[in-house]
Amino acid sequence: MKLQCGKLVTNICAQNRYLCHFHILRRFSLWSMKKDPDLEAALSRNRRWIVNNQIKNIIMRCPDQVASVNFLQKKFKSLDLQGKALNWLKKYPCCFETYLEKDEYYCRLTKRMLFLVEEEETVKNMQEMKIVERLAKLLMMVSNHRLNVSKLHEVKRSLGLPDDYLIRIIPKHLDVFRVVNYGGRKNTMEIELTKWDPELAVSTIERIAQKQGCNPSFPCSLPSTWVKSWEKFREFDSVPYMSPYVDVGHLVEGSRELEKRTIGLLHEFLSLTLWKKASIMKLGHFRREFRLPEKLNVLLLKHPGIFYVTNKYQIYTVLLKEGYRGSELVDKDPLVIVKDKFGELMQEGLHEYNRRHHTLNIEKRRKKGMIAMKEGKKEPIPELSDEDGQGDDLGGILDPEERKRFYKVLFDDKAP
Repeated sequence: MKLQCGKLVTNICAQNRYLCHFHILRRFSLWSMKKDPDLEAALSRNRRWIVNNQIKNIIMRCPDQVASVNFLQKKFKSLDLQGKALNWLKKYPCCFETYLEKDEYYCRLTKRMLFLVEEEETVKNMQEMKIVERLAKLLMMVSNHRLNVSKLHEVKRSLGLPDDYLIRIIPKHLDVFRVVNYGGRKNTMEIELTKWDPELAVSTIERIAQKQGCNPSFPCSLPSTWVKSWEKFREFDSVPYMSPYVDVGHLVEGSRELEKRTIGLLHEFLSLTLWKKASIMKLGHFRREFRLPEKLNVLLLKHPGIFYVTNKYQIYTVLLKEGYRGSELVDKDPLVIVKDKFGELMQEGLHEYNRRHHTLNIEKRRKKGMIAMKEGKKEPIPELSDEDGQGDDLGGILDPEERKRFYKVLFDDKAP
């Protein structure tokens, strides 16, 4: 009786877990967009670059810019990586140099990689005033013109801020910023704007409208067959545009005017980022400062002509559609161009690794008899494809008699 009760409880628990999992999947599947292959490709291309850039930063912070592979292995979890760190690093020989010393592996950046790091630093120095303007515009969109340092840390790389911006940039521009701590605790330190610049308080939408001599209006990218979506956009666009740099304390929650202003603020924020995209979770950190709605995802999905929402790599991300032409950015910041060079170097190393790995696989198959020579001919038969022979060709053995002999050798231990 006890055994039957135990099985019953187990089955009920399993069913509950299944239902819970189903509802979670259903809840998340309710807010998704029709996939855009080009924009998905843009995110795929960035994924490996982001990880390797983080590894680069970790190595640069180590003494003598050398990190033990064991140390990097411990960091893999925070980088959302699995497997052996040594195997990952060896995939990118143009970026990372691994070597063995006293029975322990170490990693440092290659000379070509260090050259790009120097170029990146040069660009950052040249771009300092643009970085100052970007940070000032961000603070100007906040009602009290202050942002918590820990929250700003979440988006600093998206905005092109150097890791040491607190000591590199803020002290040199005390006429624009200052560090304050009204709470008196370490986690309440904030950056405050001290100078309002009316020339900066012009959004991207307003600047384009000024050039074109028309009223501010959002660009919309939708298929012509999406009739209802176009109707909703035109209704939304008919509401007067309100600058994200204007105080909105008087606007009523849930009003069309506040929604229009919120969309304008999100548009402006994404315009300030280097890659015209941001994690929705990180945007949620600024809910109070930017007066964002609780269900930010729902608001973004209401405007598919302006934003693209994706769950690539299980991270909900919003992209500014007008910022891309196909899978490429329309306007590339000089810092993005340098980082693209890093991506090209990374791909070059990966291609070299794959080529060597493929050659080694072919040699192993030769030794095991997976690649045979056609009888009576000097030319070798076609080798395995780049997909490591994932097909029905079995290395090009097409002759029936040859195939019989091949299987006899492979599976018959008594065969000569």
